[in-house]
Amino acid sequence: MCGICCVISLSAYAPGSSILEEDILNNLKRRGPNRSQQLEKAVFHIPYWCLFSGHVLHLRGPMTSQPLEASGNVFLWNGEIFGGISMEREENDTQVIFRRLCSCNSDSDFLTALSSVQGPWSFIFYQASRHCLWFGRDYFGRRSLLWQFNKEGNAVLALSSVSSASHHPWLEVPASGIFQMNLQDCVAHKSITLMLHPWRFPPRQNVVGEVAPGDLSMVSKSLPAYVSLVMKISTSLIAPVIPLNKEFSDMTVESQSFSFPSTIADVEVLQKFLTEPHRKERVHQFIDVLSRAVKKRVLCLMRNSHPIREETSEKDLKKSYIAILFSGGLDSMIIAALADRYVPLEEPIDLLNVAFEVTGQGTQHNSIKKYSKEKRQFPPCQECLNVKNTATSDSSSFNAPDRITGKAGLEELKIINPSRTWNFVEINVTLEDLKAMRVKHIRHLIYPLDTVLDDSIGCAVWFASRGEGLLTNQGAVQPYKSPAKVVLTGIGADEQLAGYSRHRVCFKKSGFEGLTEELRMELSRISSRNLGRDDRVIGDHGREAR
Repeated sequence: MCGICCVISLSAYAPGSSILEEDILNNLKRRGPNRSQQLEKAVFHIPYWCLFSGHVLHLRGPMTSQPLEASGNVFLWNGEIFGGISMEREENDTQVIFRRLCSCNSDSDFLTALSSVQGPWSFIFYQASRHCLWFGRDYFGRRSLLWQFNKEGNAVLALSSVSSASHHPWLEVPASGIFQMNLQDCVAHKSITLMLHPWRFPPRQNVVGEVAPGDLSMVSKSLPAYVSLVMKISTSLIAPVIPLNKEFSDMTVESQSFSFPSTIADVEVLQKFLTEPHRKERVHQFIDVLSRAVKKRVLCLMRNSHPIREETSEKDLKKSYIAILFSGGLDSMIIAALADRYVPLEEPIDLLNVAFEVTGQGTQHNSIKKYSKEKRQFPPCQECLNVKNTATSDSSSFNAPDRITGKAGLEELKIINPSRTWNFVEINVTLEDLKAMRVKHIRHLIYPLDTVLDDSIGCAVWFASRGEGLLTNQGAVQPYKSPAKVVLTGIGADEQLAGYSRHRVCFKKSGFEGLTEELRMELSRISSRNLGRDDRVIGDHGREAR
């Protein structure tokens, strides 16, 4: 996890008015607390000027300051390589991908290298030999990257992991593909042209890979009039997924006719559903895929200055390196159970459980999972709730549904592995703290999103990922702050697996065809609706969301 930023000016000198305001720099440093560095580059004969600012959260390999520079090329990277590119455990992923990109001899090589990375990322790469700036986000937009266009003081473009409210609006860089900006051409034509290389689906039998879905017209509409967008379709930027399957097997039809009760399915109903061997086989396949994903995310980090190897475990590990946003719901329970398989046994796992204060007859409003979007169970806010402010810390004021399910989930995990130390962190948020942190931090982090729902989810995730709460140890309650740099989340699970109540309604109304189309739509917009925002919010505590 890193905070990355770049400012471009079509002049050989720094802009007259600084775009990189102090509060933006502070937000970037909170994301990358281990090392900060800036680099200016001026090219007088064209002319243009660039500022690169990197802020590092050290997780893998040797400490590597950003921006990296070699042969005039400059690189800023906020990502993880979990596969696709060969990388030793002792290596730093920023160095690995930088060497790979510097060795590329063509646009095709460059795009192929990026599309081969398995994992979340956003990046900024200055290619000196061609006076080009490359930037973008992974296919799902799991890492934040914002842009701002501004003609004042010859400043043209600013890119940043996080921003602040400004009279010049910031917008999220669309995760539609990789952007390329030829600075020499921009200066020559006195106009800004961005070239977009859109994602393409992998080619299938007798079918050329088509452009992955994404509202490219919306990309153009979000740009100011003096910025033009050119799309260059390439066969080299391959999406990490195939098109959503719209063909239905006999087994699927049988599933549609299966009679579920009107209430939530219990164990007997699920067991009956899984009596068909093919269904059980699919379940085991899914668990295997998810297990491998969790395994990579809990092992790819430094522990006690040395990487944990799969075949060994460290002795006397008492510090938590992995935390989980934990509501006790389905998503967080499965992630915790799978993480338990691979996290060294001597190492505690922090379960971060948040609850917001209410008083009197108020209804508890909280959630870590999906924050009950369907039920609109938001954290309390002055605008939408009529609750009385109080400084009480009575535990009954925080007895929220997720606190109840969280404690029940904790007991289940203790049965699964009684030898593991499960740190159940009770994060109790008072109304005063909520109001203060919303103004000081959270509203800047969810920006440029600004709905009540964004605010509600942002508040829940920010306090949960801060990891400050109460821990009960051998009957004694004591303050605790999680030292974990990696936070596992179930964000995106409902969009992939039809987990919301609206999906059940859609299925009943339109069957599998309608449900599949609904999921396709939700996955195509998840980068702009969810993942960039949550990356900004969790990263604010110097932790990485995985």
